[in-house]
Amino acid sequence: MATVVTGDECAPAWRGGFGRLWSAAVLSSFGDALRTAALPLLAATLTDRPMLIAAVTACGYLPWIVFGLLGGAVADRVDQRRAMWMVEAVRGLLVASFAAAVALGHASIALLIALAFALTTLQTLFDNASTALLPALVDRAALGSANARLMTGQRLAGGLLGAPVVPLLIAAGAAVPFAADAVTYLVAAALVATLRTAPPERKPRPAGSTLRREIVEGLRTLWRDRALRGLCAATALCNIGMGALIATLVLLVTGWLDAGTTGYAVAMTAYTVGSLAGGVAGGPLTALVGRVRGVLLAGTVQIGALVVMGSVRSLVGLAAALAVFGFMGMVWNVNTTTLMQQRSPAELLGRVSSAFRTVGVAGAPLGALLGGAVAATWGLNAPPLLAAAFFVLSVTALIPALKVNVLVVAPHDDTTTAHVTR
Repeated sequence: MATVVTGDECAPAWRGGFGRLWSAAVLSSFGDALRTAALPLLAATLTDRPMLIAAVTACGYLPWIVFGLLGGAVADRVDQRRAMWMVEAVRGLLVASFAAAVALGHASIALLIALAFALTTLQTLFDNASTALLPALVDRAALGSANARLMTGQRLAGGLLGAPVVPLLIAAGAAVPFAADAVTYLVAAALVATLRTAPPERKPRPAGSTLRREIVEGLRTLWRDRALRGLCAATALCNIGMGALIATLVLLVTGWLDAGTTGYAVAMTAYTVGSLAGGVAGGPLTALVGRVRGVLLAGTVQIGALVVMGSVRSLVGLAAALAVFGFMGMVWNVNTTTLMQQRSPAELLGRVSSAFRTVGVAGAPLGALLGGAVAATWGLNAPPLLAAAFFVLSVTALIPALKVNVLVVAPHDDTTTAHVTR
């Protein structure tokens, strides 16, 4: 593992494993953006029934709720590098087969739903394995910077580069975005396969150990750590608010603000630019206040941004609020992921990660339903205000975690490298 020091911050060296992992993650995110943007457009050509079109999106959440914990347990049992490249290869073949079906005129809503479900099911293993593998590629002191670089690169590829390319690819043929996505998966698989990491060192599993018992052990580890427990509860609450906001943002822009599709593009671009800025500039903020306090500050500022979205009837005001919201969202995501990697025992990291993600994702579908209900009942500007209320609850849930704050550069001591029951 190689680390460089830039100012007061430790950063991972690009040479070696981290550079290849970053390249694979960014390339895969670019392909995901192509597919995510193309799927609804394809679905709309196959049916005009909103529930069927929505089902395609819902299947992007469901596997996390059903298989998320299992994916984490499997990630802790296997060689994470091997699991990642094999999953990418399988996903590449699935999307390539789907592209062929589209090209031959055999696409259907049922096939779209099956594809979305299968890809996200495999993603539960890939994402948990990736979270567990990163500490083996970079020094512990550089984890925060590594996570920031990964998330910023993925946001850049998926938010600014991927979606705008889709109309050009669709013009060449409905199957082309999916064929391009398949290529990104296969190249990413090749990059991950070339990583040189030692096989993970794990204690022998006790006699009679089962996946169910190992999943329970991961949940118990998450629950016993006060900082991670507070972060998980806060993330679940804010994701309910996020679900309400995301599901109705297009209505807020095109209906309440009457800004049309151009206004929606402006709003989404502002959010993406804010997220990129958060990935670049969030490090000094975290260095100043600490990781847990950084998350608390991010959530508090996001409450103000949501209130502006729901009360200021201006596209400029909305764009500015979304930029701030995206900036602080990146600060939140980088610090929660880094804290999870720092505070979890290495042999349990996949299971702790899966428990954290599963609880967090579970709130998004509920939030989407609540957002639609309040928009219909109280107006199109009500969902951001509902989201602000959930963010208030989220920030409140973080307060107990402040007593166990973690330094930006975690020392190799029992506080940050071993599980402590509290």
